Amino acid sequence: YNASGTFYVSVLCEVPDFKPLPQTNEAVGIDLGIIDFAILSDGRKVDNQRFTAKMEQKLKREQRKLSRRYEQAKKEGRNLRECMNYQKQRRRVARLRERVAFQREDFLNKLSTALIRHYDVICLEDLNTKGMLKNHKLAKAIRDVSWSEFVTKLKYKAKWFDRKIVEIDRFFPSSQLCHTCGHRDGKKTLDIRVWTCSSCGTTLDRDINASKNILIEGLRLLKQQP
Repeated sequence: YNASGTFYVSVLCEVPDFKPLPQTNEAVGIDLGIIDFAILSDGRKVDNQRFTAKMEQKLKREQRKLSRRYEQAKKEGRNLRECMNYQKQRRRVARLRERVAFQREDFLNKLSTALIRHYDVICLEDLNTKGMLKNHKLAKAIRDVSWSEFVTKLKYKAKWFDRKIVEIDRFFPSSQLCHTCGHRDGKKTLDIRVWTCSSCGTTLDRDINASKNILIEGLRLLKQQP
């Protein structure tokens, strides 16, 4: 039984081993972001759905109603369990939060499954999500995108279907290297989305370039594995 007033039952059962998916001979590097949820080395960008942001105004409005009913009950000295209006509003707020969680879960499941089906090797950065959450300006957006949950889904689905996940060191300078010639052009502020390599003159999209470098580094590490 959860806060929205609904019951859920979990059933545990044994299932046969999953059959490996057919080999596609395809590999991809993925740069996870906030503006775009995922940028793939083949040039595709997956939109960040911003589920919490879309529901934010409605949530704030309903949360304010809940707070007013709480204060009224407290003022009258009533037990909250017996305040039907408060309980009704509490369930309404819980259902909104639950809807956001379900939308996010559905998005992450569909995207991770599509990637596992399409690629034999998926290369990602080992992101320090906990450390990034300390940045108060980005914390809300980072929680909304749920990178950790997405990577977890990729990993267990990769085990099911005999795919490979390669994690790149978080300090690898993926956004500083030119994927064409390998020249390191130094750190760049986040507002610079496109830059030109000072060595070979290639014009680079910051995020796509990073994902291509992640792929190159991931394949290099994969070759070193026994």
